[in-house]
Amino acid sequence: MSALIQLSHDLTEKNTRLDRSDERFEVYQKATQWVVQLAFGLIASATVTILITSIVRR
Repeated sequence: MSALIQLSHDLTEKNTRLDRSDERFEVYQKATQWVVQLAFGLIASATVTILITSIVRR
């Protein structure tokens, strides 16, 4: 019976670690998505600025 209790405890501990890993992955995924959106926003802003500048100078 003691071995069963130990296995149950080990399983609970592993599930807790897995939940933490899932949370970390979710945070990493959201941060990565935010960085990609920021990069596209900066590229779009730079493109619009260059286009407007070249049109105004004509």
